[in-house]
Amino acid sequence: MLVFTLSCSQARAETFGLAMHGQTKYDANATHLDYANPDAPKGGTLKIAEIGTFDTLNPFSIKGKAAMGLNLVYDRLMARVWDEPFTMYPLIAERVEIPDDRSSITVHINPKARFHDGSPITADDVIFSFETLKAEGRPNMRQVYKLVETVEKRDEKTVHFTFGEGYDRETVMILTLMPVLSKTYWTDRTFDQTTIEPPLATGPYRIKNFEVGRYITYERVPDYWAADLLPNVGHNNFDEITYEYYRDDSVSFEAFASGDTDLRREGDIRKWFDAYDFPAVQNGEVIKEALPHSRPEKTRGLIFNTRRAPFDDIHVREALELLLDRYQINKTLFNHEKKFIASYFPNSEFEALAHVAPPENTPTDLRKNMRRASSLLKQAGWSIANGIQTKNDRPFSFELLLQHPEDEKLALHFQQNLKRLGIDMRVRVADSAQFIRRLQAYDYDMVLHHWQSSLSPGTEQLLYWGCEAAQQQGRFNYAGICTPEIDALAAKIAQTVSRDELVETMRTLDTRLLEGHYMIPLFYLGKDFVARKAAIRRPESTPLYGMVMETWWMETDGDNPDSSTNED
Repeated sequence: MLVFTLSCSQARAETFGLAMHGQTKYDANATHLDYANPDAPKGGTLKIAEIGTFDTLNPFSIKGKAAMGLNLVYDRLMARVWDEPFTMYPLIAERVEIPDDRSSITVHINPKARFHDGSPITADDVIFSFETLKAEGRPNMRQVYKLVETVEKRDEKTVHFTFGEGYDRETVMILTLMPVLSKTYWTDRTFDQTTIEPPLATGPYRIKNFEVGRYITYERVPDYWAADLLPNVGHNNFDEITYEYYRDDSVSFEAFASGDTDLRREGDIRKWFDAYDFPAVQNGEVIKEALPHSRPEKTRGLIFNTRRAPFDDIHVREALELLLDRYQINKTLFNHEKKFIASYFPNSEFEALAHVAPPENTPTDLRKNMRRASSLLKQAGWSIANGIQTKNDRPFSFELLLQHPEDEKLALHFQQNLKRLGIDMRVRVADSAQFIRRLQAYDYDMVLHHWQSSLSPGTEQLLYWGCEAAQQQGRFNYAGICTPEIDALAAKIAQTVSRDELVETMRTLDTRLLEGHYMIPLFYLGKDFVARKAAIRRPESTPLYGMVMETWWMETDGDNPDSSTNED
């Protein structure tokens, strides 16, 4: 039995796994995760398209573009599962000890844990991984790992971490997500650079072959040391997985339609309904499915930069929000398939209960909205003359920054309504590099972009909505939000002890954000659109976070007929 020991001030309580809030779903008697098929057969090959290129096999350095799929070759201290908001289970760490204030963690390494060359994972490897990633890893790793005050090797299989100033209840969770690198392998190599040498790793797959920028193939490790642990049962079923690189999505789609790749996740609603009419779909060789999920969707919207006039005035922001006809855009561009965002945490239990979006099938009363918007603009000191909104002899004119050309159609819908009220909106589509530069510098009037939250929000909320992040370039407070109440709520989230307290805090935060009219909310789907060859199977159960490809498998002789059906 693998147990995690939580050290309390007066007693020691034992639990299987580590949850951010509350109790874990699974205990030591669990044989497999609910969304995995323990009888899934091993075998077959899976080929998936990827767009762009790659030039490094080190996914943890900021240098270069890492190949897709490298997560398959690395194990973490603990494994996250996808039918709980944020829960970790035994992997490299056989067990851990954590005090009730989560100020430290003692990691006991599984004696069976091995690198692919058969060498054991030791405390020296864990400490080396921590120190290397803290100094040269990705920024998010450095941010969390610097909260560790001391690291102590207690024996060859035990490491103790003590957290210092600034840690919170989430810090220990993120530390357990740390990948473990081989100290012996990396000692004579430079970590902080691109590399095309396959690394010595620990996971269920290893790199078989690749051609830089064109493809990479992973092969399943037949004697993988952790195959029978709870997070891995029914997982990692394909003998080989290949990521084939294409220059753009159109070429990628044609490769799937012609049978060169096996599975495609579709992000273009129009294409989903209009382009999947090729023979393999018609004769059942390819199956289309729309799989609902319960994870928070991207909070996508037209974001006001409140650092700049006139969007520093809430009346102006509220007025412009009234001028976006979401019903007409959803009808014209998305076949009424998308849902209206009514929260900064759409498709989650964190949505403010008092704020409800209008029904997607109810046409917008645009004339009523125009009258209300005009009134709000007057309150803000704007007046219209000769068809132009002016204030202090200056016309109301601003720029909307876009990253993707396909968003221009949506922008043009909005532009026409603004023009009717005397507002001039210029639309600027920037290339990817320029867009990122301007986004990080907060150099825009309005930008079409998004925030992404999870079922277990934490310290990132301060980066999204906090005053400090509003003033620091390169953060994620795109709207420039800075109010004492929102700041306090965002800071409180990572300190919440119970799930009920977290949900209540998040709903209050959502209410305050909505009241500020910091963006014009757009749409979300609440589904994953995926097309696959019929020979590829999946478990009947889909977890909270949506489809988990690691649990899918290839049909072999004697398998039961596919129980899934086409869902358009």
